Amino acid sequence: MPEPRLKPSMADDETEAELREQFTEAFEGADYPINNPMDLVPALPDGPGTRFEAGDVEFTAMELSTKLSDAQDFPYESVDELVDDLLEGLKANDML
Repeated sequence: MPEPRLKPSMADDETEAELREQFTEAFEGADYPINNPMDLVPALPDGPGTRFEAGDVEFTAMELSTKLSDAQDFPYESVDELVDDLLEGLKANDML
């Protein structure tokens, strides 16, 4: 008998939605297509030290880049494509 799958909590959904909004706002000013993480730095309000916080999740852009380097699939043609991969990477690394 398969184990029941737990539905993500509303807090998880809210955290993901908030991070999606923050990532989109932070990275939408980049000059797409982007070919590597350094292409994103000029778009960030505080450079690599830009902070992202939602729910119990908190990290800088530099921490995000370091921890998700294996989840990123450059180049990215749009901010939505980048943000989708970032969120999937956070989930895969149990950071979200």
